[in-house]
Parts: sequence; C-alpha cells; structure tokens
Amino acid sequence: MDKLKKDFASKLLKVKAIKLQPNNPFTWASGWSSPFYCDNRKTLSYPVLRNYVKLELVHKILEHFPDVEAIAGVATGAIAQGALVADALNLPFVYVRSKPKDHGLENLIEGELKPNMKVVVVEDLVSTGGSSLKAVDAIRRNACEVIGMVASYTYGFPVAEAAFKKADVKLVTLTDYEHVVAEALSTGYIAESDIDVLHEWRKDPANWKKEF
Repeated sequence: MDKLKKDFASKLLKVKAIKLQPNNPFTWASGWSSPFYCDNRKTLSYPVLRNYVKLELVHKILEHFPDVEAIAGVATGAIAQGALVADALNLPFVYVRSKPKDHGLENLIEGELKPNMKVVVVEDLVSTGGSSLKAVDAIRRNACEVIGMVASYTYGFPVAEAAFKKADVKLVTLTDYEHVVAEALSTGYIAESDIDVLHEWRKDPANWKKEF
C-alpha cells in the first residue's frame, strides 16, 4: 500500500475526521444513508496535522503539476487548505463558490485570476465529484486552464471517476477509501464482517439501504 495514503488515513481516523459506522449509518446532506463520514476540516484544529496536510498537498502539486500559476480552493471546505497551500507556494489564491453571491458583485470566483493562468484546484474531499467539477467549470469559463486537482480524500465512487474522466481533470489525493478501510480494519476500528457492508454501499451509495 502507498505509505503516504496509509499514514494519512491513520491520522484522519485518530482525530475522528473520518468515522465508520456500518451498523448505525449517517445521513448526508444529499439525503444518502452512509456508513462512512469524512470531515477533513477537522484537521485545521490540529497545528501539526494542519501543517502535514499543507506540505503533502504542496508536494503533490510540485510533483504532478509543476507548471501551476495559481491555486483555487473549493468553498467552503477547501478555502483554508487552499489558502495555506497557495501561501506555501507563494502563488495567487482564489476560491470558488457553489453559486454566485446574491448581493454586491455577485461573484462566483472570489479573488483574481488572469486569463490563461494554469490553475490547480484544491478540494478537501471528493464524493460524487459534482461540486468539485462545478468549480473547474467556473475557472475554465474564466478563461483559465485547470491543469489538475488535489484533494485530501476521495471515496472513489465510480460515478466520480467517470465524471473526472469526462471532464479531463487529473485528480491526485493524499488518501482514499481503500486505505482508510484497510487501516480501520488493521487497528480494530471495524470488524472483518463490516467490510462487505462498506463495499456494498460504495458500489451504489445513492441507493444503498440497510435493514435494521
């Protein structure tokens, strides 16, 4: 397994930024029932972990997208992480709203991007990919080039993988579903019997239901 993905999965589980409850599912804002919940914003409350996330995202950007000229965070979860990354790289930073502001200048992108800039989008987590790719589309409509996206975590849903492929966006993450589940199992956070439940949910999260 990828050492970084394993290590970061362990750190997220330790601070309870990720919670697994196969027998007591959460309800997401979308209305989906889920045995899995991820809130990477919690890492911001731990200075050592916050710095770790910043540096690892920076390393990924320099490795995969060395031509980057600006950083864009996706509101609201990745605004802070994106700003930290942009500061470390000494690059311009903007953030992209989910919808235009309803007053003032009615901005969708907050900050300034110059035409033809090569932009890397920072996201905290990727689920279906919908909100992440809306941000990509907004930046492209602003006459800039999105050269890739980095995120702390992805569920790796098939629907998201298909959407990123269709949008021609390369996604690089610090950890993912497989590494989190493996780490949770190895530490006794979940039991072997929970694995099938988690995998079934991941195959079709929108329609997953569990009888109690």
